[in-house]
Amino acid sequence: MSGQNRTELQVVCSSGQLFLQPLWDRLRAPDALTQSPFFPIIFAFTTYVGFCLPFVVLDALCPWVPTLRRYKIHPDFSPTPRQLLLCLRQTLYQHVVFVFPWTMLHWACRPSLLPTQAPELLQLVRDVVFCLLLFDAEFFVWHVLHHKVPWLYRTFHKMHHQNTSSFALATQYVSLWELFSLGFFDMVNVTLLECHPLTVLIFHVVNIWLSVEDHSGYDFPWSTHRLLPFGWYGGVAHHDLHHSRFNCNFAPYFTHWDKILGTLQSAQAK
Repeated sequence: MSGQNRTELQVVCSSGQLFLQPLWDRLRAPDALTQSPFFPIIFAFTTYVGFCLPFVVLDALCPWVPTLRRYKIHPDFSPTPRQLLLCLRQTLYQHVVFVFPWTMLHWACRPSLLPTQAPELLQLVRDVVFCLLLFDAEFFVWHVLHHKVPWLYRTFHKMHHQNTSSFALATQYVSLWELFSLGFFDMVNVTLLECHPLTVLIFHVVNIWLSVEDHSGYDFPWSTHRLLPFGWYGGVAHHDLHHSRFNCNFAPYFTHWDKILGTLQSAQAK
């Protein structure tokens, strides 16, 4: 890399850091919600429900708005109020009874001082992408095992497949073991990559959104898989095929592991 190109890259990185610094300063302020021991549980639950709510509204409108059914994977399916409440109750119960005590313990043991500097924008983007790729590989192995080993499927993973047609609030309708397994992968990845706390926060937002979108049941022109080239990202139809056939598309997001191991099946694009 020439000296001029190196200088230009440094300028871009510095500009990115200046862009993120005001946000980071607000988040690490002594009176910010992020300093509360209750923040992790509030953040996780409200982010998840906040991403689910638009799809819940769409499901309610779908029978009355024929245009919406063009984008729905299963046009004739809408979750019942009982299904929605059951999934929401399960998520709330697990977060309050199990996730909250664990996050309180983590908060009590974490270092009290946060870095003063925000991460560089390029570093943040790179680390988020690496975290997603690592999570994708880990979940792929976990997922294959929990489908190929009958005892693992019956005991831990079958709960998630009780809803054959996916909907947003069914994303976290999982067993406690599954919830903590995937949470463990998240924690290990950000630790291995030594991610900045702001990067960790943004990674969790992206990860929650992608998982909700994959279970939403809606394939819009702006869905994530349509924005990435070469079929690298599976998307909602890709994951819906897994829920209907059980023996394919085990990776949560990207398609390379399923391609390599011969478990990739393509859903017909709309």
